[in-house]
Amino acid sequence: MRRRDFLLAGTTAAIAGRAHARSPVARGPGLVTLPPPGIQLYSLRGEMRRDLEGTLRRLGTLGYREVEFAGYFERTPRQVRDAVRAAGLAAPAAHVPLESLGDGTLAAAADSALEAGHVGLIVAWLPEALRDTLDRWRAMADRFNAIGRALGERGLRFAYHNHDFEFAPLEGRVPYEILLERADPAVVGLELDLYWATKAGHDPVALVRAHPGRFPLVHVKDASPPPERRQVDVGAGTIDFGAVFAAAGGRIIHAFIEHDQPADPWAFATASLTAYRKLGA
Repeated sequence: MRRRDFLLAGTTAAIAGRAHARSPVARGPGLVTLPPPGIQLYSLRGEMRRDLEGTLRRLGTLGYREVEFAGYFERTPRQVRDAVRAAGLAAPAAHVPLESLGDGTLAAAADSALEAGHVGLIVAWLPEALRDTLDRWRAMADRFNAIGRALGERGLRFAYHNHDFEFAPLEGRVPYEILLERADPAVVGLELDLYWATKAGHDPVALVRAHPGRFPLVHVKDASPPPERRQVDVGAGTIDFGAVFAAAGGRIIHAFIEHDQPADPWAFATASLTAYRKLGA
């Protein structure tokens, strides 16, 4: 058994688990602290659907060390765990729908996550009907707190992943500010998608600097210049990832490279990994 730390809230909160990945290290002239390279498997969902085991092996051969799941592609949690280990990878987290973490479903979701080898579950989307007023956002933050506490009792961590709608002004406020204020950092982490924050017109460097320790996970996803701000391969866009990691001061523990619609998933995964490594070269 090996140990990994999956920090999902605050600067000190952690859950010990099993891992292949190394601890973050400071490298290069700028001493930028980089987590082990990870990838969100949604970027390769077609490949995963065709050959999950082969896709994971290829990612390990390329040099990835962590993967973040978004569905198991008709595999059981045990089969997922075995495939991840056989590829020499770690799978610290998985994206799951909000409804899977309800009163009648959370226990099963937690059991599956533990069997698969995860130590954290992440909600990555909210239906519009649950986010159309500030009161609904406040209620959602409270719901996240309850989910985080319930998962914590089972040895798991919880986090929420943003898109751009969290940053659209609503009733004179920015909903993401409500989450930062009301979600308890002891039980709710925030996975900051650097592309979607940028797409919404916000500076991820400023966010990370203003809220130290709140973003122990990030999605490393690049944006073309404004006004389009299209998704592009990491390193081919405008986001200053080095500045983000520098501002975080080592508090980003997991970094998952992602592209929602890559024209060539393997070309994207290869080029983006090369660009990511250069941040700490």
